[in-house]
Amino acid sequence: MIFYSNWRSLAAYRVRVVLALKHISHEVHAIDMLGGEHLKPAFRAVNPQAVLPALRLDDGRVLFQSMAIVEYLDEIAPAPPLLPTDAAGRARVRGLSLIHAADTHPLLVPKVRNHLTQEQGLSDDGLQKWLARALHSGLEAIEAQLAGSKDTGLYCHGDQVTQADICLASHLLAFMFFKLDASAYPTAVAINERLQALPAFAAAHPLKQPGAPA
Repeated sequence: MIFYSNWRSLAAYRVRVVLALKHISHEVHAIDMLGGEHLKPAFRAVNPQAVLPALRLDDGRVLFQSMAIVEYLDEIAPAPPLLPTDAAGRARVRGLSLIHAADTHPLLVPKVRNHLTQEQGLSDDGLQKWLARALHSGLEAIEAQLAGSKDTGLYCHGDQVTQADICLASHLLAFMFFKLDASAYPTAVAINERLQALPAFAAAHPLKQPGAPA
């Protein structure tokens, strides 16, 4: 497998955690997003959407969209499982995941930030307010679901890591990147602290990846 990644990409981080959790052998191709490598023909031939991550399988097929890749990896390497065994549990985990991956993260990506500042004239202060509103709104919803449910355990759903935890960790990385305070969300913060103590999450941290600043 070839994993097309970038140290700062939250979507690539989600896949990177799964690769580490499941000890899946792969080769990393770091894509220079700051230099616009993802927009060039060579990478568009890999993923026409020109976004990260992408995963090239051994047979040449390329998978795209982080959550689709996460579920693919969970299916080909089912231990440890990233979804509960019961239908309601799976729906809850997917719902928690999508608050971040579908409702929040799309508002943060570079093409949206560039559109707001370069084409709509939003100031740096205005952009920071946009990012803060998106991230706080998402984490407020996640916190309410976690704190108000008997299904929450050491992690987002019980005492086993699920894809909801991977998305929570991704959300809190965005808080770090954009220098926001998450202290108003104690349940989410406590779960994330437990996650970051796990070897797979520690190894997948953006600042430990090729191309990350020292």
